Amino acid sequence: MKRFWNQAACVAEDEAQGGGFAIHLDGKPVRLPTGAALRVATRELGEALAAEWQAAGGSIGGEMSWEDVPLTRLTGTAAERIAPDPAATIAAIAKYAETDLLCYRAEDDDLATRQAAAWQPWLDWAAASFGAELRATRGIMPVRQEEAALAALHAAVARLPPVALSALGVLVPALGSCVLGLAVMHGELEAAEAHRLAVLDELFQEERWGLDWEAEERREKVAADLTLAARLAALSLG
Repeated sequence: MKRFWNQAACVAEDEAQGGGFAIHLDGKPVRLPTGAALRVATRELGEALAAEWQAAGGSIGGEMSWEDVPLTRLTGTAAERIAPDPAATIAAIAKYAETDLLCYRAEDDDLATRQAAAWQPWLDWAAASFGAELRATRGIMPVRQEEAALAALHAAVARLPPVALSALGVLVPALGSCVLGLAVMHGELEAAEAHRLAVLDELFQEERWGLDWEAEERREKVAADLTLAARLAALSLG
């Protein structure tokens, strides 16, 4: 669509209007498909959203697309799809803990040793932070996790507000790990390092057999998604 505004701004709403921060385009609020004004809880996120809209399209009459406002898209998803009934999103994210990537080690001894060194500290972190003691195994046969551990991770996910859930909903599937996603969400792990941990197997194989360009392109796309989601998480939690 064509840009129709000069100035985008983050505007603090008074309590009578519901509080939070709205995004205004030439004084008029950005609205969701339902017609409700887009509001966020933190000024940091509001300013980031306003910056997206200020840059989109360049100037009046310029072409813009929703690809130009990725933080806005994820925030809108949180407001329209997650906030009305977060239970389904929470359950879908927490379910990854049942087959968390970090719990499955290779049969190859060299790779398994590398996995244990890189991954076990984050399983230990989940146990210390949330009381979620996940079991690790070798090979592809599934390992059944204790219900208490799964419940603890479900509770950790459920404590997050809708915008953070929108970010976590990108992080966890991309990483294949509820634990790594939560570590990024809580600022314990940078998105780039979480990604490196998640593709440890691929990188190990490439050390042996050489670079796979298709895999590299796929990793670059995933890396961009993870960076965006981690940024949204940090901005939404303040």
